[in-house]
Order: sequence, then structure tokens, then C-alpha cells
Amino acid sequence: MPKTSPTKDRFDDLPADRGRVGAHRAENPRIRGGLVLLWSVIATVVLVALGVFGTMLATGRISLAPSPEPTVSVVPTAEPVIDTSFSVLVLNATPQSGLAAATRDTVIAAGWPADSVIDSDATTDDFPETTIYYAFPQDEGAARGLAQAIGGAVVQLSDAYQPADDPDTADVDESAAKQLVIVLGLDRTDAGQPAATP
Repeated sequence: MPKTSPTKDRFDDLPADRGRVGAHRAENPRIRGGLVLLWSVIATVVLVALGVFGTMLATGRISLAPSPEPTVSVVPTAEPVIDTSFSVLVLNATPQSGLAAATRDTVIAAGWPADSVIDSDATTDDFPETTIYYAFPQDEGAARGLAQAIGGAVVQLSDAYQPADDPDTADVDESAAKQLVIVLGLDRTDAGQPAATP
């Protein structure tokens, strides 16, 4: 078979300046991994912050409008009244013995009959502040009067110490008894008393 030389076309003769001839793909730009990571972190932080803010706004934990100023309302308190028709239970809730008996004597000296004032120890000995408990809202004045008679105490509405009704005595409702309860706190102990100034 005779040897023939291949035919020449325009791609066989390369110019001296080596410019591009024919179809060529562009080079991939160099991707910087650190820059991509930085933008990913920034985008994540922004999206999380927007999500938290949106959730707090939707649940009402924050408000874009200023909140109205709270109005100060004075809660009316009953005038202190010494009402000796109430029975008084004195409970010593401190580690110091003799406080209940001393407070009982103070209550009797203020006008209560001795047979309507009972003193005893509480089941705890670390009650922080002397408190007088009354069971019904209309008894607040009597509780405040008793607080003044013993030299001051916190007054609180609670039926925690109110006697329970005895089902065997149908004619008497023990749960409606007029009773005030003094729970002596650590503020009445010798250690809780403020130091006397000369």
C-alpha cells in the first residue's frame, strides 16, 4: 500500500504566538475552602439568631412596642382591732424553748381570756419570720390587732391551721371557728433580735 501523507488542515499550522485555536474549556477558578467555611458559619449564625428572635417574638417573651407603665395600686388593709372573741393558737417554730409560753402571756395581758390561748411547739424549728394566720377575709382586722398586741408580725390569709369539721358533731361546724394562729419565727429568738443601741 502506498504511503500517502495526511492532509493538512488549519490545526496543523500553529502560529508562533500560541493563541487559542479551536474550542477550549475555561480553567476552574481556585476555590478557597476557608472563605467558603467562613461564609457558611456567618450564614448559620444569622439564621439561628433570626430563628431565636422570631420564636421569642411569637411567644411574647419580647415585645417591639414599649410596655405600659405598671400602675401602683394600694391594697386596702383592715384596721387593727383587738377582738378577744377569737381563740389564739401560739406555735413555737424556733429552736429556742419558752417563746410560745412568753407570747401566750403577752396575748393574755392584751385582754384574751387564758382558756382561749393555747401554746405549743410547731413541727419545724426554722420558720423565718413570725406570722399570724387568719382563715377568713373578714378576720384580717382581728389578726392585725393581735399582731400589734405582740409587737408586730406578718399577717397572712390561710386556712392551713383552721380546725377541720368533725363529722360526729353535726350541730357544730368546727371549720368555721374563730381562730388566729401565731407561728413564732427565728426573728423572735435571742439570735434574731436586733442588737440594742446604747
